Amino acid sequence: MAESVIQEDMKIEGNLVAKEGAISVAGNVKGDIDAKSVDIITQGSVKGGIKAGRVMIAGHLEGSVKCSELVLDEGSELKADVNAGTMTMSSGAKISGRVEAGGG
Repeated sequence: MAESVIQEDMKIEGNLVAKEGAISVAGNVKGDIDAKSVDIITQGSVKGGIKAGRVMIAGHLEGSVKCSELVLDEGSELKADVNAGTMTMSSGAKISGRVEAGGG
């Protein structure tokens, strides 16, 4: 699986699609992301919707998430509607919005 990295000094406005790949966000994205896997690292920020198999958030997301597996790292900030198969949340993570987690 190929990985695309949005570096810290990058700002992207528009949708990103990597159906069979991974996207790692260290910069800023305004738009929707559709990928196999999405990681928003500590300094990364996404304003839009994410649809992926696995989503790991250590930075900031404002919008929506639809995924099979959601991991919220400590220090993450999520302002979104969530629809996830499973969700793991570390101490210190902040979440606001509607959450649906199936647990399986």
